[in-house]
Amino acid sequence: MSLKVAIQMDHIKDVKIEKDSTFVLALEAQKRGHTLYHYLAPQLSLENGEVFARAQRLEVRREKGNHYTLGEEEIINLGEDIDVVLMRQDPPFDMSYITATHILDHITHKTFVSNNPSEVRNAPEKLLVTYFPDLTPETLISAEKHAIKAFYAKHGNIILKPLYGNGGEQVYHIDETGKNINALLEMFEAFYREPIIAQKYIPEASKGDKRIILIDGEPAGAVLRVPVKGESRANFDAGGSGVKTDLTPREIEICERIKPILKERELVFTGIDILGDYLTEINVTSPTGLQQINALNGVCLEAQLWDVFEEKVRKLKG
Repeated sequence: MSLKVAIQMDHIKDVKIEKDSTFVLALEAQKRGHTLYHYLAPQLSLENGEVFARAQRLEVRREKGNHYTLGEEEIINLGEDIDVVLMRQDPPFDMSYITATHILDHITHKTFVSNNPSEVRNAPEKLLVTYFPDLTPETLISAEKHAIKAFYAKHGNIILKPLYGNGGEQVYHIDETGKNINALLEMFEAFYREPIIAQKYIPEASKGDKRIILIDGEPAGAVLRVPVKGESRANFDAGGSGVKTDLTPREIEICERIKPILKERELVFTGIDILGDYLTEINVTSPTGLQQINALNGVCLEAQLWDVFEEKVRKLKG
């Protein structure tokens, strides 16, 4: 099966080839003989019900400083000319992102889009987990200062973070001293119109959190992300390092609990974050961690993903 694949992403020139998941997805697709196209989300257009992208042919190679070649720009019809669209641009999950999902909704009946754009729109990372309150730390989502302060007074040790943030940005630990809580609430109020998240602090955060990759609802691999000394965030973007790990019975239970909703919503490629015994996020927009898990476990998760993508295309095409 030779497919035409369009990757909606941030510019290929900026990827870090030693750790980027989109890069290895592109490498694996190319290895299988698929034709690749590259475009940015603002290059999408919707005209009379048809979806077009101003795209360029893409070739990739694992050569630092020389990892890609782009062809001439051309207008491609994503519903007619393309078999697979990978929606891989990083958040912020803002109106631009939401609009792109609305546009891609027009082609899902004939082009396989991962993840399903309607369900990505309906499942922001930090909101989908709220349907599983018994699996998550005690959490408040609110823009009300008095509610957040009451939550802090109840727990005495919390995390504050933006509702639609990513990569561990603007995540703050408020300990028993309550230092800077007023200043942080003022900062969030100035920068964000939407509510923020207050979450009970989990002491195991100092030891790191676990990223588990699920493929079509099934756990495929995991990595323990360990924060640098003096840092409460373990995200790779925040300097965290990866350590080999296995799944605990609790983590297997969490995966089984969320599997039905992932399959129902056609969220084929997801990455969940687990802190201690708690589920903290279900990442559906642009999950990462493939290369770190591959290196630690001698696997090739991108090949497993492409096996599933190709089967989804076969079913869609009848």
